[in-house]
Order: sequence, then C-alpha cells, then structure tokens
Amino acid sequence: MKQVFSVSLDEKTIAKIHEILEDSSFRNKSHLVEEAIKKFLRENGH
Repeated sequence: MKQVFSVSLDEKTIAKIHEILEDSSFRNKSHLVEEAIKKFLRENGH
C-alpha cells in the first residue's frame, strides 16, 4: 500500500526533476523520487 509523504525541495531541484521527467521513463515525480530513495537505500546497505 502506498502512503503520502510530503517533502520540501528548493526550486533548482524541482526544475531538474521536471527536466528529467521530460526525457525519462518515470511516470511522474512520485515515481522518480521513490526510485531514487530505493537506489539510495540499496547503495547504503538498507
């Protein structure tokens, strides 16, 4: 089950996320952030 998780990001980060979304296979911002967190956790032994 998915849960809502709010975060605050600076404008430059949001702009980069929008750029990435235009040229990627991510469905939306949530998908991109979820995959980034999963990668971070894997790479840090979690």
